[in-house]
Amino acid sequence: QVQLVESGGGLVQAGGSLRLSCAASGSIFSINTMGWYRQAPGKQRELVATITRRGTTNYADSVKGRFTISRDNAKNTVYLQMNSLKPEDTAVYYCKLSDWRPDYWGQGTQVTVSS
Repeated sequence: QVQLVESGGGLVQAGGSLRLSCAASGSIFSINTMGWYRQAPGKQRELVATITRRGTTNYADSVKGRFTISRDNAKNTVYLQMNSLKPEDTAVYYCKLSDWRPDYWGQGTQVTVSS
């Protein structure tokens, strides 16, 4: 089993920044991809960014150039640096770990961007 604990969400004004963290614990295998997804009220959960253990990244078009995903493999932790935040970035942000098993999800952290 894997546990994912997110932190770093909060309320910020448009144009501001936040940094999310997600720490994984439990049965972690060496080959995995970690990522961030978000879900706004009334909308489906969507991809924000993913990063492989080797550091290959993938971003949603809506966040390219503003968000940066990174990870510390020694700490089994993934980060999401969010800059130039917009009101449309408001959502619950979820961390996900993917390997050969069914995906693991965190409990989510709320990000609210005021205009």
